[in-house]
Amino acid sequence: MLTDLLLAAKNVMRHRRRSAFALAAIGFGVAALMLASGFIAWNFQYYREAMIASQLGHLRVHRAGYTENGVADPYAYLLSDNTPAMAAIASLRGVRMLSARLSLAGLASHGEATLPFIAEGVNPATETQLTRSLTMTAGEALSADDGAGVILGQGLAGNLGVRVGDPLVLLVNTGGGGINAMDARVRGIFTTISKAYDDTALRLPLASARKLMRVSGAHTWMVWLDDTAATADRLDDIKRITAAGSYEVVPWWQLSDFYNKSADLFAKQVGVMKVIIGLLIVLSISNTMTMGVMERTGEIGTAMALGDTRARLLRRFLAEALVLGTLGALLGILVGYGLATIISIIGIPVPAPPGMGHGYTGRILVTPVIAAGAVLLAVATTFVAGVYPAWRASRMVIVDALRRNRA
Repeated sequence: MLTDLLLAAKNVMRHRRRSAFALAAIGFGVAALMLASGFIAWNFQYYREAMIASQLGHLRVHRAGYTENGVADPYAYLLSDNTPAMAAIASLRGVRMLSARLSLAGLASHGEATLPFIAEGVNPATETQLTRSLTMTAGEALSADDGAGVILGQGLAGNLGVRVGDPLVLLVNTGGGGINAMDARVRGIFTTISKAYDDTALRLPLASARKLMRVSGAHTWMVWLDDTAATADRLDDIKRITAAGSYEVVPWWQLSDFYNKSADLFAKQVGVMKVIIGLLIVLSISNTMTMGVMERTGEIGTAMALGDTRARLLRRFLAEALVLGTLGALLGILVGYGLATIISIIGIPVPAPPGMGHGYTGRILVTPVIAAGAVLLAVATTFVAGVYPAWRASRMVIVDALRRNRA
């Protein structure tokens, strides 16, 4: 086999012009696939991390039954603070932050405008790092020293017609079934990756939210990790800690239906792209090798006359296809990584997609998995493309091939 590979490499180098066209086709396909897949991968990473940091958290811990029945009766599923379970979760390896949150909804009024809002009471002291993940378009983030200060999503602020410093009245249903109101002040305006969220979102300090709702405790313990890839492991750890059945643990991927459906859609698009690139490689390499077989008919006849078997000729031409595929894939990897680095340094201006409130500067993320997939596609399709020319060469009749050589 090693001898066949060495002879195949020499034959590839001997026909330089034809081999150069073949390598260019393979390399272009590999580089194009890497760039397209890398851009999609970066977008998903950006969207995922932004959603986790600003809205979802890596994991959410609720009272058992909250996910199914919490909307109808949220006050029956409040969690207490400073419990042994909370302390155990906070001490797990890889847990960067654990914070209690209280969910509430009501009406926000400013002047003649009154709009519904969906709010969360957060602890500004423990969520300082996460507050930085919000893009503050005006004003400041929440502060524990400013109980009346609230921050609004850009869409909600625009619809209410408020600016930083304007007064705001919040009206909610309390835990006991009554109505309570609070005089607030717009401390800041933020935007996230989700326009729909920004159109209704409001945040206020946890202590103010509890006072407004006349409750204690929280609906959710939000858990943020150092590494998103460790979410499944920490999910199992937290389930073991809360094995008594009083809690339920929800990972981020169960909370982002849009992300999951988008990932499925783009995975199918990448699959179509792979099929197209694979067909291009198959057609170009098959044509190149078929031409090579026709040009080397006399050589093939001479080799068979000297004792080469049909099986050996088949292996030799398949080895040429493997060499072409490997060299082309390596060329494509180098070009793809180089272009990905240059493009990422420059940046790709991306306008606001549907569902987002602002654009961003894109990058290209080429992971080992993406590179390996491109290489495997190139080598496999090149090998497939070489099957017919190799079979055709191995089925030649010696007399006819030698007569062609004399001609």
